[in-house]
Amino acid sequence: MYLHLGFKAPERVVQRSRIRAVWSILRMRHPLLASKIDMRAYDDVRFVFTPPTSPEDALIEAESQLQYKTDSKDELIDAYLNGPRTLSNDRLSFLIVSRSLGSDSADEPENDYEWFMCAAHFIGDGMALHTFANDFFELLGSMRSQEDLEELVAEEWQQRWGKPVPALPVSPETRLPEAQGKFRRAVGRVDFERNQERQIGGQAFPRKSVEVRHTVVPTVPFDKDVTKSMLRKCKSQGVSIASALFAICNIAWARMSPREKQTLPMMMYAALNIRPYFVPRPLNDSYWFLAVGYFNVILPNFIPSSCDLSKTFWLRARAAKDQSARAAKNPMIVSRSKEMSLKRGRQARAWAREDDEKECGTWVAPPSKPKDATAAAPRAPSAALIGLSLLGNLDAMYKHATYPEIKMHTLTTGSRQRNGGMLLFGYTFAGKLWVSLGYDENGFEQKVIDQFWSNVLGGIEEFLV
Repeated sequence: MYLHLGFKAPERVVQRSRIRAVWSILRMRHPLLASKIDMRAYDDVRFVFTPPTSPEDALIEAESQLQYKTDSKDELIDAYLNGPRTLSNDRLSFLIVSRSLGSDSADEPENDYEWFMCAAHFIGDGMALHTFANDFFELLGSMRSQEDLEELVAEEWQQRWGKPVPALPVSPETRLPEAQGKFRRAVGRVDFERNQERQIGGQAFPRKSVEVRHTVVPTVPFDKDVTKSMLRKCKSQGVSIASALFAICNIAWARMSPREKQTLPMMMYAALNIRPYFVPRPLNDSYWFLAVGYFNVILPNFIPSSCDLSKTFWLRARAAKDQSARAAKNPMIVSRSKEMSLKRGRQARAWAREDDEKECGTWVAPPSKPKDATAAAPRAPSAALIGLSLLGNLDAMYKHATYPEIKMHTLTTGSRQRNGGMLLFGYTFAGKLWVSLGYDENGFEQKVIDQFWSNVLGGIEEFLV
């Protein structure tokens, strides 16, 4: 995953030595960023962390995972998404600071900078990434001198490695409350399976089979006044922008669907923050770990001809809100999250083995399962049309007032996806609503994607503006 932040700041604030010191401090606070992966077998993979031997060593290590460039935002994002891999088993995070030379002016006291951080998704999530970025800029934009920052490097090293302390944060699964007794664990497994059977979705984008992936991220910001108007309209209807975006995608796709494809509903998935359900673990204060569950929003895939479309839109936005709330407040959320982590672990190991065998030319497709004559009626399809990453109001996470000399103006985020990946992002930042669609343009029929994206933007104008 990656996070780009565009900002203006005086050159003295963004000196290379300051960047290196702040990067070093935060890598010590969050050791997964400085760890490596030791893969012994598909079911035996572990993090390996070697603490720096001194404050000076910590600075040297930070420098080795830091790069300065003169690329634009779009060049940085394209290189990360479509160029050679930046991350590997030996590098789980990397930081780039770029200053576009053509944008500087002798009359301006501030320069334009691009801050670009990437990290393996299995060591963290969006909550960790944005919290980290705010911590980074609070240190960088503080009144501390270079000497103060280097003293803080030494203090951090002494606190972390001058005495015994658990190096790595514990896994999210162990932070969740344990089910007491075999019966409760069995109930959790049965509930998970029954809940999975209820996830019905019969809509999917037409796909192409092209080996070369090329990810693009068209992004549209809406100005502050328009964003305020949209927020007021959503509030008057009792929903958030996030719930409205589910309905926007639903109407956008329904408008494209022929009548024969309208029988099955449309399913979309989104991430669910499970940190509020953790049992406190004070041994390590790092927030860098992956702590997301998943939930689905299922809406009808037709547009009634006998009523006002605006009423249908807001009804579906409220339905999305209700489904999201039920997922977050479900009493079985802990057991469902654990069962989902087990399922996704099995899938990840199977896919890793398949990828490796395909690369070596030894992969053989598994034989198809024989049909069971006594089996019950076939299950309804469970295909999700698209995933939504709804980050909410990011201005609540970035404490802009604590670094007044740094003026952030642009935020773009996403991930390096597998072939055929697609994710829609929606968030407010710097007072603006930002909507972007990250997808593999070689994995889908372009005319269909163009129509859907046009319908999404048109729906925002029609229902929210």
